[in-house]
Amino acid sequence: MFEIKVPATSANMGPGLDTLGVAFKLYNRFIVEEIESGLEIFGCNKEFANNNNLVYTSMLKTFKKLQKDPKGVRLTFKTEIPVSGGLGSSATCILAGITAANKLCGDVLTKQEVLNYACEIEGHPDNITPAMIGGMTVSIMNEGANHYNKIPINGSIKFCALIPKLQLSTKSSRAVLPETIPFKDAVYNVGMVSMLIVSLVNGDYEGVKLACKDKLHQPYRMGLIKNYSQISSFVKESEALGVFLSGAGPTIMVMLKKDDSNTEGKLKEFLKGLSGSWETLNLEIDEDGLNIENI
Repeated sequence: MFEIKVPATSANMGPGLDTLGVAFKLYNRFIVEEIESGLEIFGCNKEFANNNNLVYTSMLKTFKKLQKDPKGVRLTFKTEIPVSGGLGSSATCILAGITAANKLCGDVLTKQEVLNYACEIEGHPDNITPAMIGGMTVSIMNEGANHYNKIPINGSIKFCALIPKLQLSTKSSRAVLPETIPFKDAVYNVGMVSMLIVSLVNGDYEGVKLACKDKLHQPYRMGLIKNYSQISSFVKESEALGVFLSGAGPTIMVMLKKDDSNTEGKLKEFLKGLSGSWETLNLEIDEDGLNIENI
């Protein structure tokens, strides 16, 4: 019996569509135990406690890839990350499933091979990579292989997640994206993502404020999230460093100076005046990524 711990992640980070992501100290934990036969699932909503569970289907795909016949398995979920909330819950499930099957098969796959296969299942590397590796990462896929680098975010910058009581699937959020974009929009985003990375490393506050802008996905997705425009406008007019849609949404991520509690307090008061229910959550960066230990 063993436990797999996988951190939450925020992907895209504004202009870095399907490329940038950062891991946080908010976790989904999965206890895996091999049994004689069948599937037993505990600790998750009833709608997910079946053969279509993403952890389980990821395990089955891995067993098939490794040409192994699985026994039964008992899965116990201890989750902190909202489902379909834009904080990488599906990435944690995919990584947990592949890692669990790999361990039950004797750790046949290397860490890099697990990473590559997880990206193949997920379809993009921006959540998978930081969840596996930790920290902030820039990652790309090339001929089926994940290539990444960690980005050391300046310690003077902190993150605050604004989480609504709303679920928004990645599939629904991707459906609103255009099939083609103007060349000038592509060039715009190349500049912004380059500026954002350098500014986060150097602690260049003005650069961070400028470089959260995007023309590839956020303008198309913002209409799916009630009050996004109001929140974004409020943050941009405050002393906050930046605001962006976390992954496919609906969570909104705000970057602040580490010692700025004043803006954080004003933001909480502003959210109280909006319709719906919003939770604010301060998040520390997780530098370690996925962890597995015997219990």
